[in-house]
Amino acid sequence: MTYSANGRMPVLLIALYAASILLANVTLNQFIPLPVFGLLSVGTIFFAAVFTLRDRIHRAGGLRAVYLAIAAALLVNTVAALLLGTPWRFVGASFLAILVGELADTAVYQRLIQKSWWTRVLTSNAVSVPLDSIIFTLLAFYGDMSSRDIAQIIFADILAKYTIAALFAFRVRHVARAAA
Repeated sequence: MTYSANGRMPVLLIALYAASILLANVTLNQFIPLPVFGLLSVGTIFFAAVFTLRDRIHRAGGLRAVYLAIAAALLVNTVAALLLGTPWRFVGASFLAILVGELADTAVYQRLIQKSWWTRVLTSNAVSVPLDSIIFTLLAFYGDMSSRDIAQIIFADILAKYTIAALFAFRVRHVARAAA
């Protein structure tokens, strides 16, 4: 197993990763209408941090740490959903979207491990963000919402996740450069 420079697994990053997904799931059916087109799930605001956190976990602890983070997030969020009485439809949609999106992102990131961090992050997010948004939204809301509303949710989710993940990535890069 790969460890960080100080010899420890990136436990704090894994905890933040699981907490971000938990906050996203707790607020997934609360929406903010965007000015022109789009319904932004409040959960998306929290979930956007997941992409950058996972990439940081990859850097700090390697592939096994990423798999541990995904497993921990799935476990924590399934238990929380059961305790909070979350509808099974949302639990299943979240579980499958996280599993598919995060594993796809990790596979792309791993294939590009010799490339720059920016190339790995941008390319892996280009695959996982739409996958996660489409899978979750269709499974969670199809049949309960209009096609227009579903399209607005997917559009707003992808836009927000890319924007927030980019802001996190720029911040991480800025902090790393300042420390160097």
